[in-house]
Amino acid sequence: MYFSASGSTEALAREVISGVNTVEDVKVIECQVQAWDLFEGRFDNDELMCLLDNADAIIFGSPTYMGGVSAQFKAFADATSERWDSQQWRNKFAGGFTVGSCLNGDQANTLQYMATLASQHGMLWIGLDIAGGYNSVGLNRLGCQLGVVGHNPEGEVHRSDLDTAKYLGRRIAIITKTCASQLQALS
Repeated sequence: MYFSASGSTEALAREVISGVNTVEDVKVIECQVQAWDLFEGRFDNDELMCLLDNADAIIFGSPTYMGGVSAQFKAFADATSERWDSQQWRNKFAGGFTVGSCLNGDQANTLQYMATLASQHGMLWIGLDIAGGYNSVGLNRLGCQLGVVGHNPEGEVHRSDLDTAKYLGRRIAIITKTCASQLQALS
């Protein structure tokens, strides 16, 4: 579930989806906030919400604007409040990704917001399990454990950030496939 204005967040989303698709017997549905989903500043797309209601995991994505999620993603997040009071999304898995034009453009705040949103819904957040900075596989180069942080100073996301997004998608898919049926017993 993501919003992309310039295509950079969408590039990360496509890699997340690619990572999910490497896991057998896991189905991914791409959900993107579109301009027509917003009416007078409010998100309104019941069909998309039903898809998310039936998912075992939701991976959130938004560009980082002014140190947080985009207004379009925030409108979606606000619309999830109808599911909050019944904890309709509890025990679903969640993760997140973001991109910004500065190396430290406060992208971690965007991921923290997404993790808080997931926590309020009773979801289980999955971050990265690889050390930040230099490592032998070249992933998580910007060192954020909470999720994927991408950097696009000239409009293109760095290859390492795209590879990290693919890695996160696969990681979430494996954990979800392994644990989702056991968690349904708790719901």
